Amino acid sequence: MKSVTLYTDGACSGNPGVGGYGGILIYGEVKREYSGAEEQTTNNRMEVLAVIVGLKKLKYPCKVDVYSDSAYTVNAFLNGWIFAWKKNGWKKADGKAVSNVDLWEELFSLTKTHEVTFHKVAGHADNELNNRCDELARGAIVELKKTLPPDLDIVEP
Repeated sequence: MKSVTLYTDGACSGNPGVGGYGGILIYGEVKREYSGAEEQTTNNRMEVLAVIVGLKKLKYPCKVDVYSDSAYTVNAFLNGWIFAWKKNGWKKADGKAVSNVDLWEELFSLTKTHEVTFHKVAGHADNELNNRCDELARGAIVELKKTLPPDLDIVEP
Protein backbone atom coordinates (compact mmCIF):
# COMPACT_ATOMS: atom_id res chain seq x y z
CA MET A 1 0.00 0.00 0.00
CA LYS A 2 1.50 3.32 -1.07
CA SER A 3 1.79 6.19 1.40
CA VAL A 4 0.31 9.57 0.49
CA THR A 5 0.21 12.87 2.37
CA LEU A 6 -2.88 15.05 2.05
CA TYR A 7 -3.08 18.65 3.25
CA THR A 8 -6.52 20.28 3.18
CA ASP A 9 -8.32 23.47 4.11
CA GLY A 10 -11.75 25.00 3.73
CA ALA A 11 -12.91 28.60 3.80
CA CYS A 12 -16.13 30.53 3.66
CA SER A 13 -16.97 34.12 2.76
CA GLY A 14 -19.76 34.60 5.23
CA ASN A 15 -20.84 31.54 7.17
CA PRO A 16 -23.00 30.42 5.53
CA GLY A 17 -21.95 31.94 2.24
CA VAL A 18 -19.74 31.24 -0.74
CA GLY A 19 -17.23 28.61 0.29
CA GLY A 20 -14.12 27.03 -1.10
CA TYR A 21 -11.77 24.17 -0.40
CA GLY A 22 -8.22 23.38 -1.33
CA GLY A 23 -5.89 20.46 -1.01
CA ILE A 24 -2.47 19.16 -1.85
CA LEU A 25 -1.80 15.47 -2.47
CA ILE A 26 1.83 14.43 -2.09
CA TYR A 27 3.32 11.13 -3.21
CA GLY A 28 7.11 11.05 -3.13
CA GLU A 29 8.30 14.14 -5.01
CA VAL A 30 4.97 14.65 -6.81
CA LYS A 31 2.55 17.31 -5.52
CA ARG A 32 -0.93 17.80 -6.97
CA GLU A 33 -3.08 20.75 -5.95
CA TYR A 34 -6.86 20.94 -6.25
CA SER A 35 -9.61 23.33 -5.28
CA GLY A 36 -13.30 24.00 -5.72
CA ALA A 37 -16.12 26.17 -4.45
CA GLU A 38 -19.85 26.17 -3.72
CA GLU A 39 -22.26 29.07 -3.85
CA GLN A 40 -24.04 28.53 -0.53
CA THR A 41 -22.27 26.50 2.15
CA THR A 42 -20.45 26.64 5.49
CA ASN A 43 -16.81 26.52 6.51
CA ASN A 44 -17.33 23.14 8.19
CA ARG A 45 -18.77 21.64 5.01
CA MET A 46 -15.79 22.94 3.04
CA GLU A 47 -13.31 21.50 5.55
CA VAL A 48 -14.83 18.02 5.29
CA LEU A 49 -15.32 18.25 1.53
CA ALA A 50 -11.63 19.13 1.06
CA VAL A 51 -10.67 15.77 2.57
CA ILE A 52 -13.33 13.85 0.60
CA VAL A 53 -12.22 15.31 -2.73
CA GLY A 54 -8.56 14.51 -1.99
CA LEU A 55 -9.31 10.90 -1.03
CA LYS A 56 -11.50 10.44 -4.10
CA LYS A 57 -8.60 11.49 -6.34
CA LEU A 58 -6.62 8.42 -5.28
CA LYS A 59 -6.91 5.65 -7.88
CA TYR A 60 -6.30 2.75 -5.48
CA PRO A 61 -6.26 2.14 -1.73
CA CYS A 62 -3.46 4.04 0.03
CA LYS A 63 -2.14 4.86 3.47
CA VAL A 64 -3.03 8.53 3.81
CA ASP A 65 -1.84 11.03 6.39
CA VAL A 66 -4.37 13.88 6.37
CA TYR A 67 -3.24 17.23 7.77
CA SER A 68 -5.98 19.75 8.51
CA ASP A 69 -6.46 22.80 10.70
CA SER A 70 -10.11 21.84 11.18
CA ALA A 71 -10.75 20.54 14.69
CA TYR A 72 -14.26 19.69 13.44
CA THR A 73 -12.86 17.26 10.86
CA VAL A 74 -9.86 15.89 12.70
CA ASN A 75 -11.50 15.43 16.10
CA ALA A 76 -14.43 13.55 14.58
CA PHE A 77 -11.92 10.73 14.02
CA LEU A 78 -9.29 11.28 16.70
CA ASN A 79 -11.92 11.54 19.46
CA GLY A 80 -14.10 8.81 17.97
CA TRP A 81 -17.15 11.04 17.52
CA ILE A 82 -17.88 9.71 14.04
CA PHE A 83 -18.10 6.13 15.29
CA ALA A 84 -20.57 7.11 18.02
CA TRP A 85 -22.58 9.24 15.55
CA LYS A 86 -22.84 6.36 13.10
CA LYS A 87 -23.74 3.87 15.85
CA ASN A 88 -26.45 6.25 17.12
CA GLY A 89 -28.04 6.78 13.70
CA TRP A 90 -26.12 10.01 13.06
CA LYS A 91 -27.26 11.58 16.32
CA LYS A 92 -24.99 13.38 18.79
CA ALA A 93 -24.82 12.52 22.47
CA ASP A 94 -27.48 15.14 23.18
CA GLY A 95 -29.86 13.39 20.76
CA LYS A 96 -29.67 16.13 18.13
CA ALA A 97 -28.95 15.30 14.51
CA VAL A 98 -25.35 15.52 13.34
CA SER A 99 -24.83 18.33 10.82
CA ASN A 100 -23.48 17.49 7.37
CA VAL A 101 -24.42 13.80 7.56
CA ASP A 102 -24.11 13.45 3.78
CA LEU A 103 -20.45 14.41 3.94
CA TRP A 104 -19.67 12.42 7.08
CA GLU A 105 -21.15 9.27 5.52
CA GLU A 106 -19.06 9.74 2.40
CA LEU A 107 -15.88 10.46 4.36
CA PHE A 108 -16.50 7.50 6.66
CA SER A 109 -16.89 5.26 3.60
CA LEU A 110 -13.63 6.55 2.13
CA THR A 111 -11.81 5.71 5.38
CA LYS A 112 -12.81 2.11 4.73
CA THR A 113 -11.13 2.21 1.30
CA HIS A 114 -7.99 3.97 2.49
CA GLU A 115 -6.02 3.65 5.70
CA VAL A 116 -6.40 7.23 6.91
CA THR A 117 -4.64 8.90 9.83
CA PHE A 118 -5.75 12.42 10.76
CA HIS A 119 -3.37 15.09 12.08
CA LYS A 120 -4.33 18.50 13.47
CA VAL A 121 -2.17 21.43 12.41
CA ALA A 122 -2.32 25.04 13.55
CA GLY A 123 -4.30 27.17 11.14
CA HIS A 124 -2.91 30.34 9.58
CA ALA A 125 0.45 29.75 11.24
CA ASP A 126 3.83 28.78 9.84
CA ASN A 127 2.80 25.58 8.07
CA GLU A 128 3.57 26.28 4.42
CA LEU A 129 1.35 23.54 3.00
CA ASN A 130 -1.62 24.43 5.19
CA ASN A 131 -1.25 28.06 4.18
CA ARG A 132 -1.13 27.06 0.51
CA CYS A 133 -4.37 25.08 0.95
CA ASP A 134 -5.96 28.19 2.47
CA GLU A 135 -4.82 30.18 -0.59
CA LEU A 136 -6.34 27.56 -2.90
CA ALA A 137 -9.65 27.60 -1.00
CA ARG A 138 -9.86 31.39 -0.96
CA GLY A 139 -8.85 31.55 -4.62
CA ALA A 140 -11.68 29.18 -5.51
CA ILE A 141 -14.11 31.50 -3.69
CA VAL A 142 -12.85 34.49 -5.67
CA GLU A 143 -13.20 32.61 -8.97
CA LEU A 144 -16.74 31.45 -8.18
CA LYS A 145 -17.78 34.95 -7.13
CA LYS A 146 -16.76 36.22 -10.57
CA THR A 147 -19.54 34.06 -12.03
CA LEU A 148 -22.25 35.18 -9.59
CA PRO A 149 -24.70 38.02 -10.17
CA PRO A 150 -23.26 41.35 -8.99
CA ASP A 151 -26.33 42.20 -6.91
CA LEU A 152 -25.50 39.51 -4.32
CA ASP A 153 -24.33 41.08 -1.09
CA ILE A 154 -21.25 38.98 -0.52
CA VAL A 155 -18.10 40.07 1.30
CA GLU A 156 -14.69 39.32 -0.18
CA PRO A 157 -12.68 36.64 1.67
